[in-house]
Amino acid sequence: MAEKTEKTRSARSSGKTKSNGRRLGGLDREQLHGLLHQMLLGRRFEEKSAEAYALGKIGGFCHLYIGQEAVAVGAMSVLRDDDYVITAYRDHVQALTKGLTPREVMAELYGRVDGRSQGKGGSMHMYSKARNFMGGWGIVGGQIPLATGIGWSIKYRGGDQVVLCFFGEAAVNQGAFHESLNMAALWGLPVIYIVENNRFGMGTAWERASSLYDISQKACAYDMPSLVADGMDTLDMREKVQDAVNRARKDGTPTLIEARCYRFMGHSMSDPVHGVYRTKEEVEEAKKSDPIRRFIHCLKDEDLLTDDEMHAIDEKAQAAADDAAEFAETSPEPGAEALYEHVYAEVPEHGRLFFDTRADR
Repeated sequence: MAEKTEKTRSARSSGKTKSNGRRLGGLDREQLHGLLHQMLLGRRFEEKSAEAYALGKIGGFCHLYIGQEAVAVGAMSVLRDDDYVITAYRDHVQALTKGLTPREVMAELYGRVDGRSQGKGGSMHMYSKARNFMGGWGIVGGQIPLATGIGWSIKYRGGDQVVLCFFGEAAVNQGAFHESLNMAALWGLPVIYIVENNRFGMGTAWERASSLYDISQKACAYDMPSLVADGMDTLDMREKVQDAVNRARKDGTPTLIEARCYRFMGHSMSDPVHGVYRTKEEVEEAKKSDPIRRFIHCLKDEDLLTDDEMHAIDEKAQAAADDAAEFAETSPEPGAEALYEHVYAEVPEHGRLFFDTRADR
């Protein structure tokens, strides 16, 4: 039977939380500071991206992750280097957390040749084979069956890696979501499906779009373990995902995790922060549970962070974001010949390329 859905505590508006040894997950001071740095790097990077977009240096769509940093950082902190991550178009922080450098991510946003996808993917299409970061996908829910396929590949090859698949709550009412969960449960594929429920699918509140508010319950139809995690608490995310990863490594059991979070920015840079589908008061109230502020309070309460340490960590993150923007500014734009590169996969077949058009083929 599917594990009973686990309810987490609601995020406290004060932003403070009293911890204990178990809650800190056995992490030492240096490791906890590493989590804080990763969250602050994500925040400062996204703020710099917003600044560059407003100045016209970044074009196209740009979806920022401000407010949701605890989900990616907490979840991915339990992974090994050879584990896989795949996500949707709000992918900058996942890319950074998986090990892509701020320089190559920012250069990609600028559309420059030193970008992770050589300037051809832009904001929504980060990718790194070396880091097992599989993207960055612009089609809502399109990455869910791909994650399931990666899980099948791991099982077929006899590996013990896992796949973290991130997507928004608006993707769960699509057929691909249900087909994927059914396959993963039936075949025992090591995929952890993480729903980043920030309450709004573009401008539509979740309760207006779904007859079932508790997304985690959808896993019951496939006899799959599921739970709810506090997506504004990086330690809660870490703990819940760690349990799911342990199951997946042991016997290939997949898990559905609903991470309840909130984005402080609009759906994209072209979307207003408030005043259309949510009020300014609602956004300001949500900011009282800022995941970074909550984590800082948590560490201070345990005497694991001083003000000087906090400022030093933040300054390091800001410096990395500033350096990334300066690097992207000086990186060259792709030449016209790049239009004809990477159009087809260059797969050798009998000593020739698969798309070789010679008549004697």
